[in-house]
Amino acid sequence: MAVTISLAMLFGFVLVMLLRSKSLGYGSAFVAVMFGFYLASTGAADTVNELTAAIVGALGKI
Repeated sequence: MAVTISLAMLFGFVLVMLLRSKSLGYGSAFVAVMFGFYLASTGAADTVNELTAAIVGALGKI
């Protein structure tokens, strides 16, 4: 668990830095995918799923 959280934080940090420097390309797409992969295996996965479902539900009622 500690390894996946560390990797999720690392990929999240790299993704933020790539987005801020506007160097979007294949590398940043890979980092984004890996960030999502490692985030899904942490304890935050349920919270992210609930937040996504709430946003989709709210958009459906507009």
